[in-house]
Amino acid sequence: MLDWLRRAPAEPHRIVVGERTLPVEIRRLAHARRLTLRLAPDGSAVRVTMPQWAPTREALVFARARAEWLERQLAALPARQPLAPGATLPFRGVPHTIAHDPAAPRRVRRDGAALRLGGPAEALEPRLRRWLEGEARALFTADLAEYAARAGVPVPPLALSNARRRWGSCSAKGMVRLNWRLAMAPDAVRRSVVAHEVAHLVHFDHSPRFHALLGDLFEGDLDAANRWLRRNGRALYAALG
Repeated sequence: MLDWLRRAPAEPHRIVVGERTLPVEIRRLAHARRLTLRLAPDGSAVRVTMPQWAPTREALVFARARAEWLERQLAALPARQPLAPGATLPFRGVPHTIAHDPAAPRRVRRDGAALRLGGPAEALEPRLRRWLEGEARALFTADLAEYAARAGVPVPPLALSNARRRWGSCSAKGMVRLNWRLAMAPDAVRRSVVAHEVAHLVHFDHSPRFHALLGDLFEGDLDAANRWLRRNGRALYAALG
């Protein structure tokens, strides 16, 4: 067999940020006119968006030149705090107090702005996560049905995602994956991500036609929803791992 057929996949590009080495994820978009840089919500990668014609080396130079800014972004990441009685957990954009009574039923119950549950205190976190995942599935199911009807496409199969770097994705076969942490975000933010993935069922790209359809599907302010995720998305990862 020829050597080029046996070659391993290329190693991901990486840069040094402070005392860490992070992968650089490069995304080329047809409508991009300049390079933009951001940190993944959990701090696990550097993301560069660039025009399709720009060379890869330009993205790496761009990222390395901003290493000090990236280091400040890493330092500003919210600290991960274990959940405990009396702590708060956001649900649909509203902080909810964790009300724990060891003698109460273990099942999580939403009571106004409180999440009530019983059982051992050391099992709070996994039970709250399972509850959030169930709520996320119900919310996503309703959102997908609504937006699929607007787009005139069948309701796609849904899978919950635990991705550390993406809020949603749509496969070439029409499977939509959505990050369960979006159940903690305001409704408009969650729905903007769902609408985005439904638009991909019609246009599997980021072309002007895709953006036009997304603007028709989503009833809210897309720019405001995107700004919220950029500013607060990291806190969703810190709230519950």
